[in-house]
Amino acid sequence: MSDNNDQNQSSVTEHLLELRSRIIKSLIFFSIAFIISYMNADKIYDFLLQPYVKALGVGQIGTKRLIFTALQETFITYLKLSFFSALFFSFPVFLIQIWKFIAPGLYQNEKKTILPFIVATPVLFIAGALLAYYFIMPLAIKFFLSFETLSTQTSMPIQLEARVSEYLSLIMVFMIAFGLSFELPVLLILLATVGFVDSKYLSERRRYVIVIIFIVAAVITPPDPISQIGLAIPLMFLYEISILIIKYFEKSKNDKFYKF
Repeated sequence: MSDNNDQNQSSVTEHLLELRSRIIKSLIFFSIAFIISYMNADKIYDFLLQPYVKALGVGQIGTKRLIFTALQETFITYLKLSFFSALFFSFPVFLIQIWKFIAPGLYQNEKKTILPFIVATPVLFIAGALLAYYFIMPLAIKFFLSFETLSTQTSMPIQLEARVSEYLSLIMVFMIAFGLSFELPVLLILLATVGFVDSKYLSERRRYVIVIIFIVAAVITPPDPISQIGLAIPLMFLYEISILIIKYFEKSKNDKFYKF
């Protein structure tokens, strides 16, 4: 009895040491990524500015500028930017460390089930962020800039002078919101895998899901129709794709059952 207790305690200690090692490796990578990101913060910020530049067009680039209204604003903005950049580049490393920690305790069939989710999570997040960056953000900026007026239209011109921190917050909200929303197939397929939902259940509740998607899009995006529709339509497409994938898995499972 004492030997069993000693073995269990030793096993728990080994797992804790392994977990600590994985966490330390992740933090080291994150710290290195943060330092590199801060050293190149101006270049990263310039990259994030491109949707704004694209929306302005060639003729207006020289007439616009970004401002900061507090002495520390640009410094704080670069720190936030470095943090998000380091988190973005470290995310795949975090997933790899999680996988290496849990994989030894899984059966072969469990590994085959979980590994696709580990791979799909960063891929879908990046796809959503890129959609926001290259397509939705320039359209949304053009929409907001359309409210500018000249002195000939009103008694005084109404022109945008965006703050450095506000622009970063806006584009990060866009990219993170789209990235997380694109995880919908991972969530639905995971729920189907553990038996909480099936393709029939999801198909029957399609109309309610569409309403919820538009509500979520209205809440997590800025209050303009372009970004809301730009998020809602891909989510509805991903929802339908998820149903098709779940149907395929259900059919494969039934075929194996009948063969048995």
